[in-house]
Amino acid sequence: MERPLPTDLRELTKRRKRRGRSLAPYALLGPGALWLFLLFLIPMVSMGGIALQEGNALDGFVQTFRFANFTEVLSKNEEFLVRSLRNGAIVTALALVIAYPVAYWIAFYGGRAKNVFLFLVLLPFLVSFSIRTVAWSFILSDNGLVLGALKSLGAPEGWTILNTTPAVIAGITYNLLPFTVLPLYVSLERIDRSVVEAAKDLYSNRFEAFRKVVFPLSLPGVFAAILLTSIPAVGDYLNATVLGGPGDFMIGNVIQDEFLTARDYPEAAALAFLLMAVLLVGAVLYARLLGTEEVTT
Repeated sequence: MERPLPTDLRELTKRRKRRGRSLAPYALLGPGALWLFLLFLIPMVSMGGIALQEGNALDGFVQTFRFANFTEVLSKNEEFLVRSLRNGAIVTALALVIAYPVAYWIAFYGGRAKNVFLFLVLLPFLVSFSIRTVAWSFILSDNGLVLGALKSLGAPEGWTILNTTPAVIAGITYNLLPFTVLPLYVSLERIDRSVVEAAKDLYSNRFEAFRKVVFPLSLPGVFAAILLTSIPAVGDYLNATVLGGPGDFMIGNVIQDEFLTARDYPEAAALAFLLMAVLLVGAVLYARLLGTEEVTT
């Protein structure tokens, strides 16, 4: 027969257990926090310091805390920033229009094959982003699969898609479509089917049930999909380089050129910070407008 522990020892054991339970969340958070600190926060602080420097690549750069760098890069690159925001908005809208029916069908009608359909959605990710973009340049070329077939059917020979804004938007939309489908699918999959069935009993048709029940319940997924699609769409530079012409360059192309070609690191860093600030303000305003407190990822 086991002897009972002394009262002081039992209290000490209980306190240790309570302390362990209270520290457990921080222990679980530790690896992710360390990862963000080393690979996000430190580089961001470093880039912030570079954005406030003066100088050139030949003579070097000096830290002068020159905040005028931000206003100067905004005035010089306002055209590229507006174009990037416009293209990002179009890409996000197109991706939502295409992805929502796909996610809805998989969630409600996919049955046992849901995982197969999700794998097919993710299948392009097995190929490099660059290779997929270059493949689109062949598809959209004057004699490619699209225009070549149209011209064989009698389309004018002067038609062209490559090196135009629609080609850039099509390439970005295709590459980012899985980022739109997945959060929408997760949000739709979590909807209680009994609620949908009850809505069909109460309303006159399926469209009303979708409009008043399914779509409002999927708004967290819509919010996540818009964030996951719009942010990389605005900052894209590869599609604009491969599929667009000089008049289609976006803010990402300018940042890349400033870092790698002109080597004007303060201007490039300031422009990158400006882009992040615009996207952050837009995300916060959209969250307030949408009124959702939960983001489904």
